[in-house]
This record gives sequence, structure tokens and C-alpha cells, in this order.
Amino acid sequence: MKLQGQIVDIYNRRIFRGEITIQNGKIRSIEEKDHEINHYILPGFIDAHIHIESSMLVPSEFARLAVKHGTVATVSDPHEIANVLGIEGVEFMIDNGKKVPFKFNFGAPSCVPATEFESAGAIIDSEGVKKLLENPEIKYLAELMNYPGVIFDDPEVMKKIEWAKHFNKPVDGHAPGVLGDDITKYINAGITTDHECVTYEEGLEKLQKGMKILIREGSAAKNFEDLIDLLPEHYEHIMFCSDDKHPDDLLLHHINNLCARAVAKDMDIFKILQVACINPVEHYDLDVGTLKVGDPADLIVVEDLKAFKTLQTYSDGQLVFDNGISLIEKVSFKNLNNFNTSKKEISDFRLASNAKNIRVIEAMEGQLVTNEIFVNSSIKDGNLVSNVDNDILKMTVVNRYQDQPPAIAFIKNFGLKTGAIASSVGHDSHNIIAVGASDEAICKAVNLLIENKGGICAVSDSVEQILPLPVAGIMSDQDGETIGKHYAELDRMAKELGSTLKAPYMTLSFMALLVIPALKLSDKGLFNGKDFKFTDLQVD
Repeated sequence: MKLQGQIVDIYNRRIFRGEITIQNGKIRSIEEKDHEINHYILPGFIDAHIHIESSMLVPSEFARLAVKHGTVATVSDPHEIANVLGIEGVEFMIDNGKKVPFKFNFGAPSCVPATEFESAGAIIDSEGVKKLLENPEIKYLAELMNYPGVIFDDPEVMKKIEWAKHFNKPVDGHAPGVLGDDITKYINAGITTDHECVTYEEGLEKLQKGMKILIREGSAAKNFEDLIDLLPEHYEHIMFCSDDKHPDDLLLHHINNLCARAVAKDMDIFKILQVACINPVEHYDLDVGTLKVGDPADLIVVEDLKAFKTLQTYSDGQLVFDNGISLIEKVSFKNLNNFNTSKKEISDFRLASNAKNIRVIEAMEGQLVTNEIFVNSSIKDGNLVSNVDNDILKMTVVNRYQDQPPAIAFIKNFGLKTGAIASSVGHDSHNIIAVGASDEAICKAVNLLIENKGGICAVSDSVEQILPLPVAGIMSDQDGETIGKHYAELDRMAKELGSTLKAPYMTLSFMALLVIPALKLSDKGLFNGKDFKFTDLQVD
């Protein structure tokens, strides 16, 4: 097979008219050749850190959408399903991903459970990590979110790092806001990357100390604008990633969008493409082609080098996307789940109190971090209740693995005026998380998820709408187009209920993520992420 176009040679920083010959899935030759074809041929894009589960799609369905945007590979942490199903969940992701012509590169989850302060569905200890790392299909030790464990030399955490070193596999980091001597120790432990930088200064310090920085632009956490100015000088040590990409976003764009935005800032095209196409391959030693003779033919044809509209995508020389049509076929698989809690009563969400002031989570638009604020409480019949007028809403996290009393807190900036929204996508343990204008609405939303053994939903006085997620309670068994549209409908309903957030469900899913400061809620209680300990809801 021969392909003609304007060939983008990233390594030699040149673009020339030429012809590529592909044989047995590899590039046999690249030759300069005169022709009149004006589209561009370049290596495919790579998402350098993503949780496939957050797309609510199984890997095979994720691939069918991603190739439309020129993505040929991901570096994927199956941490989410691992917290539900353990090693069995990781093996499900690998097996499903292998059924399609797309290059998933999975890591060994390092934090299952993510912390001891929440209830997960499984445990993967250092011996479990060893078992995973022995598998040649596991490319790295996934993000070490327990950064205090590294800084304070927790023996179990350090064993996991040592196993990664033993198998000569890189270790991914996760150290939001960790600077100074602490980040130096974290890096010296052998951790090589971080995707959690939220300021230019944070990214610069970590780069200067030898880390590779991933510029993240996902559905909830959006750090591109804050970090992109690091690229011109530090492009050899930067990668692009999504971290978490919801299905409606994936219908629109992927890493190609970050390239387009960087080009719009007049940055050097070869530096941008090295970040998007080359650096992940070299850092993780991936079997992904970079448009060199002898490489796997993992390449894309784009209309131009501004918008990066993808015309064709090839994986190992196989055409997997062609002029608007994904050619990856749907595959069958068996659903796995772990959902064992009983339906709740409205009284379960009642919180008796006479406290005048309460500690409240302040959600931040486009960020995973939250603020801790103090507000006057609203009490009705001796029960702390939502204050819709001031946008202080009751929130709950319900253990989905066994029957336990729901944890209760309050949150600001969701904006609901009525009803409730809920999700069993609740990082990292994926318990049920809900926010609502009333105890009745919260109970209705939680029970809707319990009845369906997972999903995301919105409820009002008269309407109940749910997107079921029967695979581990976090992924659908349907195709991406269907799920993307259904998710968009739920997003609209949440906003009709009053939410002012751009991505209310994605933001909701991170409000139980204890390893991101400052204040979060687990199924065991309100948690201070800065001090890494539980804290009281009631201030007085």
C-alpha cells in the first residue's frame, strides 16, 4: 500500500511532498515524490494519561470514537475499574482493548484503594502490583496518588515503586501543589511524571527538578491555558493528556484540539507535534510508530496543520477511520459489576443538628481542587437542609459495596434550584455520590442508581432520567455515539434544574476524590485533603 501527501518529519523538522510504502503493517519506505496532493501525513496522536473508564465506554468503544480525531494510542491507567473489581477489572480492560486495532497501553494501578479513608471494592497490594508488572502488556506503574506515602516512606508504597524499578518500568506521579523539598523527595523516589500541575510556576519547578509534565485538558480539569507557555522552552519534557474525558466531549475532539489551540498561539509546529506524537512513545517505550522507516504504520492524514481535521487514521497499516466513518467494528464482551447496597429511605439523609455554622466544600469550575468555606447553616425541624437561595446544597456519598449509613456534607456552586443529580462514577472508589435541593430528591436519585446497579441520573418532581452503567457501575455496554448523546441529554437536564457548571457530572464525580485538596467527602465522612485527615462538618 502506498500513501501520498505532505509528509511531516518531526525528527528532522521538515515537511515535504512524498510517498510512504506500507507492507505487513510497517513502513517500508518514505520517499520524496512530486504530486499534487495537499493533505498532510503525520504520526498519530497519543493521550499520555487517561482513565478510559471516565469516558463511560469500554476500551473497544472508546477506540471507535478516538480514531475519528487522529488518536492511535493511549497511556491508560485502569485505576477506576481496579477500585471496583481489582485485578480482574484490569484484565477486563486489557482483554477488551486487544479486540480492536488501537494501541491501549495500560499501567498497574498503584492506589487500590486510593486511601484508607474510603471504602473501595477491592485491594491491590504490592504483591498484586508485582503480579501486574510481570505482565509485558503492563507498561508502567500508574499514578502514585498517595504522595504523602512517598514523602513519609510508607513501606507498602515504597515496595510498589521498587517493583516498578525491578521490571524497568516508569512510575507516574500525581502530586497536586506539592513543591519544595517534598517534591524533590517525591522525584528522587523514582517518580517521573506529573499531570496535576495547575499553575505555570508549579509546572516550571517540577520541570526544572527533572519531571516530565503532562498538560491536561479534560472534561473537568482544564489546565491547558495555565501551562501551555511552558511548551516552547520545555517541549522535550512535556506531553498532552486528557486524564478524564466524558463521552460528549469525545464526540467532538481529543488531542487534536490541543494541537490546534497551541498552533493558534503561534507555537512551533514541530515542537507541538513532538509533544503530541513522539514524547509518550519514547518515555513509555511504546510500540507505536512515529513515522520512521521500520516503524509500525500508526499514522494519520489531516486536512491541514491548523485545525488538524482528520481524514484517515491507520493502526499498524490498517485503515481504521476514513472520511467521517470509524471502521473499527463493535465487539462483544461480558459485563462485570460489584454493586451490593440496599435502597435507602429519606430519613437516611437526615442530619440532626443545631449548629449555627458549617464547613462547606466549594467546587471550582474546571478544577479538581476545591476550597473550604464556612457558612451559616440552614435548619428545618432540627435537620440540616439545603439552602437553595444561597446555593449551599446537601451532598451525600453512599457506600455501594455494602450497607452503611450515608455520609453527609454540603457543597457550593452546583446551583441546583430543584431536584438532584447522582452518579456511581465517584473517584476513586466509585461509591454513589449525589447533590440535591432536598432530602427527598437526593433519596430518589440514589435509589435510581441502586435499582440500576450503577449509572448517572437526574431527577425532578416529575421526571427521572438515567444513563445506566452496567459495566462495573462506571461504563456502558452501548456504543459511543449513543452514550455521548444520552450523556448530553442528562447534562442538559442538570442545567435545567439550575446547575451553572459546564460539566456538572464530571465535577460531581471528583467531589469524593480525597487525594485532591482541599475538602472532599468519602463514604466515611468529610475529609481535609491538605492535612489528610477527617474533619468536622459542624463548626460550632
